[in-house]
Amino acid sequence: MQKLFNDLVVIELASVLAGPSVGQFFQELGATVIKVENPKTGGDITRSWKTPMEDPSEDTSAYYWCVNSGKEIVYLDLTVPEDLTEFYTLIKTADILISNYKMGDDLKLKVDFDSLYKINSNLIYASINGFGSNNPRTAYDLILQAESGFMYMNGEEKSTPLKMPVAIIDLLAGHQLKEAILIALIKKFKTNVGSHITVSLFDSAIASLANQATNWLIANHLPHAQGSLHPNIAPYGEIFITKDNCQITFAIGNDKQFKLLCLLLKSDIYLVEDYETNVARLKNRHALYNQLKYKIEKLDFDFIFEECQLKNIPIGKIRNLKEVFEMPEAKELLKTFNHNGKILHAVKSAIFKFK
Repeated sequence: MQKLFNDLVVIELASVLAGPSVGQFFQELGATVIKVENPKTGGDITRSWKTPMEDPSEDTSAYYWCVNSGKEIVYLDLTVPEDLTEFYTLIKTADILISNYKMGDDLKLKVDFDSLYKINSNLIYASINGFGSNNPRTAYDLILQAESGFMYMNGEEKSTPLKMPVAIIDLLAGHQLKEAILIALIKKFKTNVGSHITVSLFDSAIASLANQATNWLIANHLPHAQGSLHPNIAPYGEIFITKDNCQITFAIGNDKQFKLLCLLLKSDIYLVEDYETNVARLKNRHALYNQLKYKIEKLDFDFIFEECQLKNIPIGKIRNLKEVFEMPEAKELLKTFNHNGKILHAVKSAIFKFK
């Protein structure tokens, strides 16, 4: 991929996932990303977030490397005048600053927008917060998943609410901040003026509710936990087990796809009134599940998968991560880097193709 931003200098005053994911994006596209970590606290907290299988003597965790490879690490304690002066020197030639301080902490440390604007008026100051710039509430991804409705909707019907297995709100906020920075770069190119950008985890979560939000706001349908089932489409998300014990699911988005699936399974239920239309299938999805389950459990995965590919029927096999990274498509998304003489692998942040 072209190093589109090899003339950019990005300073990262962010930790954990949301802010650093933005810095990682720019690093992969060629920018010099200088990550400032506090030596007093041991640096980014995710350095210590190790699984039981990891070497306790290592100074980093696998988690840390998901968004921090290729960055220049500088240890500065911003409460020390000499270190703050060194940081201000970095800011003079920086294009972008990324931060994720709690309300008021940036002022205490004298790294708020107004302070840094006096040093570099062309700076794009991009910050992530929890519940808004004027809300002091401490925010972690889990808390945002709970407060924004994600956990309420996630899980099986009548089960305990579940968080997503990745920090999805952090990642969504990171994407929002990337978009804002790219817009600010266009503005800077046209006007030679910097910008002050803020994105909150809460706003990012609410904006990402998409159809679940409008199902409530427009249709007065209150979304609830229903496993992988889609509230607007059926069959979509039901889990089936093949004859050779593979778990699969389908994303049937229209009547044509449903008919093709039925023909593949040698079933004529697409002609039955209860299943003719998507609305009818939604009303009768449990009975429909049993009809499909009976057919699918008699067939091997390879046969169903190959036939679905030929007929453009959306099918997915439920894979663990070992199986995922054995797929050639996933291998293309891996990057390799060296740390302390060890070759490590992580997933790329900038995954688009650019010509």
